[in-house]
Amino acid sequence: MTHKEIRKKFLDYFSSHDHTVVPSSSLVPPPTDESVLLTTAGMQQFKPHLMGESNALEDFGNVRLASIQKCFRTSDVEEVGDETHHTFFEMLGNFSVGDYFKDVAIPLAWNFLTKEAGLDPSRMFVTIFSGEKGISKDSEAKKIWEQEVPGIEVREQGSEDNFWGPPGKTGPCGPSSEIHYVLDDGREVELWNLVFMEYYKDEEGNFTKLKQQNIDTGMGMERLTLILQGKDNVFETDLFTPLLDEIKKIAEVGEELDESSLRSLRIIADHVRGGVFLTGDGVTPLNVGRGYVLRRILRRAILHGRLLGINGYFLLEPVRKVIEVYKEFYPKLGEREKEIQQVIEDEEQKFSRALTRGLREMEKMGKDIDAFMLYDTYGFPLELTQELAKSRGFEVDVEEFEVKLEEQRKKARAAAKQREGEKEEIAPQHTSAHLLNAALKVVLGPHVRQSGQHLEADRFRHDFTFDRKVTPQELKKVENLVNEKIKEDLPVKKIATTYEKAKELGAEALFKETYVKAKDITLYHVGDVPGSSFSKELCGGPHVTHTAEIGKFEIIKEESAGSGVRRIYGRALSK
Repeated sequence: MTHKEIRKKFLDYFSSHDHTVVPSSSLVPPPTDESVLLTTAGMQQFKPHLMGESNALEDFGNVRLASIQKCFRTSDVEEVGDETHHTFFEMLGNFSVGDYFKDVAIPLAWNFLTKEAGLDPSRMFVTIFSGEKGISKDSEAKKIWEQEVPGIEVREQGSEDNFWGPPGKTGPCGPSSEIHYVLDDGREVELWNLVFMEYYKDEEGNFTKLKQQNIDTGMGMERLTLILQGKDNVFETDLFTPLLDEIKKIAEVGEELDESSLRSLRIIADHVRGGVFLTGDGVTPLNVGRGYVLRRILRRAILHGRLLGINGYFLLEPVRKVIEVYKEFYPKLGEREKEIQQVIEDEEQKFSRALTRGLREMEKMGKDIDAFMLYDTYGFPLELTQELAKSRGFEVDVEEFEVKLEEQRKKARAAAKQREGEKEEIAPQHTSAHLLNAALKVVLGPHVRQSGQHLEADRFRHDFTFDRKVTPQELKKVENLVNEKIKEDLPVKKIATTYEKAKELGAEALFKETYVKAKDITLYHVGDVPGSSFSKELCGGPHVTHTAEIGKFEIIKEESAGSGVRRIYGRALSK
C-alpha cells in the first residue's frame, strides 16, 4: 500500500463515520498560540475548540473531525541519521469535540487497523493509564478494550507513557490508551495514541476538568507506512526512497554504504524534507526562533553533503523531489515551488562559501575550538560545531559560548534602548516606519514580520522577513498607502497595557523578550481605537501626534539584508 493509498484510506474511513476532513494547519502556529515554536501535534489547530473557547460546529460544520497534520519536532535533531528519528512528520488523527468518548473512539481505531488496514490483531497489544497525580486509573478504558477485543493484552503504565499533553506548559490533556504493534524482529512500536482529553493543566501544574470530554488521537504516518509496507525503517518506505535515490545519484554512491555515509544520506533526506515544508509555510532562515530551526537543518544538510563528497551546490534537486512527492496532498508546495527553491538556494550559497572558510579555521584551532567565533563569523550553529568536534574526539566549551553570546545580546539591547530614547526630532521618521510596517503587511501579506530598524533624524532603515525582491509596483503600492494614511491625518495615540492584552489586539513587537517580562508597556496605535487601528506596535516612542505632521513619505530604495530578509530605506519629508 503506497503512502497515497494510506492517506486516502484513513480519511475515507473517518468520512464514512460522519467525520469532517479538515486540511492540515501551518507548521507555524497562529500568533494567539505561543505555547510552542512549531506545530508538534494534530490537536493544535483544534485547541480552542477542545478547550470550549471556540465552536467546532460553527467553524467546521461538525464536532467530529479528522486530519493529516504536518508536524515538526526539534528535540531530536541530533539523533536524526539513525533508523527511527526524523524532524518533520505527519500525524493522522480523529477528534471528537464534546461528542463521543472512549466507548466509540476505541472501536473506531481498532476496526480501522484490523479491517481497513488489514493488520494482524495477534501482533498488537494496548496500554492504559495506571493512575497518578491524583488522577485515578483508567478502568473504564480497560473494560472497553476487554469487551471489544476479548483476550487482548492490556498493560498499565504511568503518566510518562500514558498521560498525554499538553504540547506546551499549559493546555488540554488527559489519560491515553496506546495501541502497539510488534514488528517482525520483535521490536514493539507505539502505533496509535488515543487521548481521552478531559483535563486542563495550568502554569502551576494543577489539573482541572474541561467543560467537555474530548477525543484526540494521533498515529504517525511514517510508522503506519513502515508497517504496511513491511520495511525495517521509515527510510525504506516510499515516503523517502525517491528522495534518497536522488541524493545517491548526486553523491555518486551505490547501495552498499558504510555506517557514516548512510547516516549522512539520511540526515540530508530528512532535513531537506523538513526544510521544504518549513519554507513552504513561510519560515525563512534566521538566527532566532523558527528561522533558526530552518537555518540549522539546512546547514546541517549542506555539511553532510560535503561529508558525502558533494562539493558543489546540490540541494535544489532534492528540494524538487520532495515537492514532487508531496504536492498532490499539499498543493501549496507546488504553488510556492519557486519561492521555496529561492530561499533554500540562497541559504545554501551563503553557507557553502562560509563552510569552506570555517572548516579551514576550525582545523587551525585544534582542540581549542572557539564555537562563538565560528558562529559569529562563519554562521556555524553551535550544534553543528559540536557535531564536528565530536567526530574529531574534541569537546566544545558550551558555557564559554553562552557567555560570549549573552555579551553580544547585551550590546544589541543597549543599542536598541539608545535608539528608542533618541531625541524628538526622529518622531516623524519613527511614525513613518510604523506606517511602512503596517503597509507592507497589507501589500505583501500578514506573514511579513519586522526584523530590524534604525532611525535617524532625516531617514530610517526598516528590515522585514520576506523571501524575494519586492517589485517596483509593490513598492509603489506601499508608498501610496503610507501617504494615504498621512493625508487622513489619523491620530497617533499611546496606551499603557500588558503584553498579553497587546497580543490580543494584534500588536507587533520588535524586541519581544523585553516586553514579555515587563508589567507595564506602551502601545502606540495609528487610529482612534487600538483594535481597528491601521498600525499598532509596542515601542517606547517618540512619535508625532497626528500623521499629517509627517508631511510626505517616500521610499529611497529596497535591497536584500540577508537570506529571507529585505531592507527598505525610507524617509519622512516635512512640509
